[in-house]
Amino acid sequence: MKNTATDTVKLRIGTRGSPLALAQAYEVRDLLAKAHADLAGENDIEIVVISTVADRVTDRALSEIGGKGLFTKEIDEAQLKGEIDIAVHCIKDVPTILPDGIAMPVIMPREDVRDAFISVKYKNFADMPAGSVVGTASLRRQAMVLNKYPHLKVETFRGNVQTRLRKLEDGEADATLLAMAGLNRLGHPEIATHVIAEDDMLPAVGQGAIGLAIRTGDEKVANWLAPLHCHKTDLRITAERAALRALDGSCKTPIAALAEFDANGTMRLRVAIVRPDGSEWLNAERILENPDIAGADKIGTDAGNELKERGGPDFILA
Repeated sequence: MKNTATDTVKLRIGTRGSPLALAQAYEVRDLLAKAHADLAGENDIEIVVISTVADRVTDRALSEIGGKGLFTKEIDEAQLKGEIDIAVHCIKDVPTILPDGIAMPVIMPREDVRDAFISVKYKNFADMPAGSVVGTASLRRQAMVLNKYPHLKVETFRGNVQTRLRKLEDGEADATLLAMAGLNRLGHPEIATHVIAEDDMLPAVGQGAIGLAIRTGDEKVANWLAPLHCHKTDLRITAERAALRALDGSCKTPIAALAEFDANGTMRLRVAIVRPDGSEWLNAERILENPDIAGADKIGTDAGNELKERGGPDFILA
C-alpha cells in the first residue's frame, strides 16, 4: 500500500476508523516520533484506516455476526499482506489466540480500567426506576447490571462512542455504559455521569490497555516499538487473558477480570463469570508475589479453570 504523496514512509500503522481508534493510533505515532529521530519526519509514519466487519455491522450483537475477532480480522489480513507494519488494538477486542504470523510484543501503559455510567436523566443506577433501559453491547455489562439491579432492563446498544451518545440523546435508552479509558483518550472524561468502582463492576479482560501487533520476526519494527512497552501492564494483561483463555472466553461469555499491584509489588487477580440473565455471579481470586510472565499466566489459568469447574458446562451459555 503506497502513500500517494510520498515514497518515504518508513512505518505504516493500521487502525480502525472510529474517533477513539484514530486517537490511539495518533498517540502511538507521536510516541514513536518522540522516541526515534529517524521516525520524526512529517512523512515517516502513515496512518492506514481499515474498515472491519464489526464497524460496518452495528445493528446486531457481536455474538450474532461472528464474535470478537471481527474487530481485528481485516487488520490482521492487511498486516500479513504487508500493507501495514503495526496494528493498534484495544486489548479487550483481541482474541486470546493470535493468528499465525502475528505477534503482540508491546503492551502500552494502562489507562483507567473502570466503566462509566452515562445518562441524561439519572445520576447512577440507584436513581433508575423499575423498567428503565440500560443500553450496552457488552454481555458482561448486561449480566452484571441484571445481577445487581434486576428491576432494570438491558438492550443491545452498539456503535462507537459518538453513536451511542447520540442514541442516548434520542431516547433509545435511559443510560449506557462506556469505558473510562476511551473517554479519557478522546479528551472527554466529563461525559461520564458517574464512574463505577471496580468492586461494583469488574472490568473486561484487558480494559484500558492497548496492544501493538507486528508480523512475527519483524525485528526492525519490534525494536522501534520497544520503548512503548510497559512490563507491569504486560504482567496484568497476561494474567487476565490467561483466565479468559482457560474459560474459552469470547464475546458470547460474560467474563470479567482485573489484575492489580499493591504497594509491595504483589499482584492480585480477580476473575468473575456471570450468567447472561444475571441470576448467578461467581468469583475467583489469586495472589502472586514477585510476579513474572510465567507466574501471571499460571494464576490466570488456575483462576479460569476454577471458575470453569465451579460453574459447570452450562453456566455461561445458560
